[in-house]
Formats: sequence, structure tokens, C-alpha cells
Amino acid sequence: MSDELAVADFYERLHQRIDTIRWIAGAEAAALTLDAAEARSGGIGLAGNLNLIHSNQVQLIGCREMEYLDGLPTEEFGKVLDQIFSGRTRIIVLADDVSAPKPMVERCDTQPVALFSSSLRGHELLSEIQFLLSHELAEQVTLHGVFLDVAGMGTLLTGGAGTGKSELALELVTRGHRLVADDAPVFSRVSPTTLSGACPELLQDFLEVRGLGVINIRAMFGDAAIKQSKYLRLIVNLTPLSQVRLGEENRLVGLCGERKILGIKIPEVTLPVAPGRDIAVLIEAAARNQALKANGYFAAEDFRVRLRNRIISE
Repeated sequence: MSDELAVADFYERLHQRIDTIRWIAGAEAAALTLDAAEARSGGIGLAGNLNLIHSNQVQLIGCREMEYLDGLPTEEFGKVLDQIFSGRTRIIVLADDVSAPKPMVERCDTQPVALFSSSLRGHELLSEIQFLLSHELAEQVTLHGVFLDVAGMGTLLTGGAGTGKSELALELVTRGHRLVADDAPVFSRVSPTTLSGACPELLQDFLEVRGLGVINIRAMFGDAAIKQSKYLRLIVNLTPLSQVRLGEENRLVGLCGERKILGIKIPEVTLPVAPGRDIAVLIEAAARNQALKANGYFAAEDFRVRLRNRIISE
């Protein structure tokens, strides 16, 4: 993963999302870069509304900010421009189709700082910019396993060689669930609490199954069997039954825990694998059970309450 994104690449990706964006000045800033590492270390921020004290690498100016600038005396306006252009600002984005003052355009050409303009409203434009940067410059990690969308729940199947991850993935696809990535899904930290998983371009659509070799899931089952990306919400660790120790408490709450990935805690369920167990059904149940937990319902706690009430009533 790169911690830097060239201004030219940023504009190209932003233009793909917002067709009204225009590059109106500061062409020589194309080779400059936006630095995510500096933002993560507490240095200059990546993107935000115009800030003259703690400047952002991408400064957004909408109607209100431009009204403030237009109302300044010439000398004071020059000082504000000095503040804007003296920091690490790489891009100024004008929202709401506001017109750039001539001195700002001239400074962008000489500094250089890229000057973009769009008719999109300020808060919408900033949201698009922040979303784009969070994905393009996110921390990333590649994990071993099969990543699927199971009943709407981003589920990563992990486990040692021979535990049947790929066969299970194939079974789940035949049941209507969707494959995201086999073998080496890439996870990006797109927010302080969210990991998004996707497939490397080389491996997209493919699944390796022992005995069958590599098969193309999209060609075999259609576009609906593939999901381009998904937020990671659950890890299912497949473990041979002989290696699992089940205590009395585990019979009630299962083998549940957490795994920390890029500083984010992800719920993890360990499923014992043994001949005769329908693991695909168990994975579906684990995904649906996790969805219930995310909505505040815990079956084990519900059972405890019922049992306690029964004991009290007797």
C-alpha cells in the first residue's frame, strides 16, 4: 500500500465520481502528492473545509467561505492567501460553483497548488472527497482465507490447510451467497471502526478447489455470485475437532472471541470441523447470529433470563 496519492491521480479518480469537477488552475501541481502517513501521525489533515490555522492538504471553499473572503479588505485578503499558501495545502476545491478570485488563481499557478471547481454543494463534495481518500489511502493488509458475503454479512473463512475453506465457499455460493475473494483478500481500514475487503485484480472471480483446480465463479454462476467488496463483520475459524476444547460455558455461548486487524476488533467464531458436520449450514447460522448480535440480541443471554425467571417462579 502507498501512503501517497499524486494530485493528478486524485483528480482522475474524483472526476470518475463527480463529472462536474474541473481543474481550472495550478496545472504544475499534478506531480505533488497527498500524504496519508502525515495525516495519521497527527500532522496536517487530509481534507476539510477551509482552515487557516490547521490547514488541510485538500481545502474546500464553499459559499460561506467565499463570502468571508470576498468581504475582506484587499490587504487582509492578501494575508489570508499567504496563510492558505504557506502551509502544505496541495489542492483547493471550490464548491457550489463559486468563482475564484483572480489573486487566488494567480497564486495557484505560481505556488503551485491545484485549483478545482464543481457545482456540487459543499457538504456533498467534501463527503465524496473524504470517501475517496479513505479508500485510496487506507491502511491495508492481506489475509489468508476466503472472503464471502454470507446473508449480507462480510465473512472471512480462515483455518489451516485441508480444513475445506474453498469447498465450503463453493457450497455457500451454490446456496445463493456471494464470493468476494479467495486465498488472499485485501482489507483496508476505511474508517476508525471499519474494514473493507476486496479481491486483488489477478484473482478476481476465481476459486481454487482441490480436485477441480481453479474455477471461474462468475462464468459458472453468473454476475450475482460475485461481490466486488464487502465490510468485514465476522471471522469464522475452521479448526479440526481434535484440536478444540469445549468447556461447559462454550455449550451456551459457543467458541466466540475477537481478532484485532489493523487495530479494529472483529468478532471471531471457531467452528470445529469433523466428518458428518454440515459446516455450510453452521456458517450461515453464524452469520445470521452475528447480525442479531449487531442489533443487540444475544440468544445465550435470552436463555439465561428465561432460565432465571423459571427458577424464580418455582
